[in-house]
Amino acid sequence: MSSGIPPVGAFAVDTRDGRVGQVMAVDGPFVQLRPPGGGIEWDVPPKAVRAAQAGEELSARVRGLNWQSRLP
Repeated sequence: MSSGIPPVGAFAVDTRDGRVGQVMAVDGPFVQLRPPGGGIEWDVPPKAVRAAQAGEELSARVRGLNWQSRLP
């Protein structure tokens, strides 16, 4: 991976708007993040990605679990 980009599977923050997502891939000039619990991935320029801090990651994991628990 490029320097500063969290590895695939890690949680990261899109610094443009503060959204937290799981790193799914580095595709061309973008890092692809997926919302906790699933959903549509979005592209983020590498300069706008940082590793999620412990509290941010915990909140994202809880949101994902809550979202999945509401599925039929």
